[in-house]
Amino acid sequence: MAKKKEEGKNQQELGYEEAYTRLQRIVADMESEQITVDELSAKLQEAVKLLAICKHKLFDTEKEVQSILKGMEAE
Repeated sequence: MAKKKEEGKNQQELGYEEAYTRLQRIVADMESEQITVDELSAKLQEAVKLLAICKHKLFDTEKEVQSILKGMEAE
């Protein structure tokens, strides 16, 4: 039941850690052949969305760190 609630959560609301953890779970399921052929397409689509979330959050964090460092240099 909790798994369904977690899967239903808006993916844009996911933090990096949660998105990364879900992505790792999908990869582990694929590697251990826990995903059926019927589930494969949906899981791959979810993985693509999770990757996009992780990438976006990493780029945003990088920009924020660069901005902070530039601010420190100006002082």
